[in-house]
Amino acid sequence: MLLFTPAALTLVLSAAACGSEHAESGTSATPPKDTVAPSGSSANRLTVSFRASAQAPAKTWTLTCDPTGGDHPKAAKACAALAKAPDAFKPVPPDMMCTKIYGGPEIATVKGTWHGQAIDTKFTRTDGCQLARWSKIAPLFGAVPPVR
Repeated sequence: MLLFTPAALTLVLSAAACGSEHAESGTSATPPKDTVAPSGSSANRLTVSFRASAQAPAKTWTLTCDPTGGDHPKAAKACAALAKAPDAFKPVPPDMMCTKIYGGPEIATVKGTWHGQAIDTKFTRTDGCQLARWSKIAPLFGAVPPVR
């Protein structure tokens, strides 16, 4: 019966959420404004804007995939990462619990068209969910320092 004391139950429930990549902190990210592009548009063309922090100047480049192109510094790696992550631009669900793992102040925005979908989304490294989302397609954001 000692296992079911309020303190023990709280500990068990807290431990169950630790390390989950599908958890959300109290902070909410702006969900992408994904909408269907006009029919016949299947181009994979993105504009990526990266900032080392909210106050830093942005580095911006374009990326096209199938065929690989644009002025992205590592276009082939970025396209390969996107190919492995079919849900790359899906936002973190608002009711998801996230760990308080801080990955750094970096911010990236991605706009354009990906597999016929209009993309306009923001990526951060402010908690476990956002960090997992960033990590899935990290080559898209260029040379970024390791998690802090």
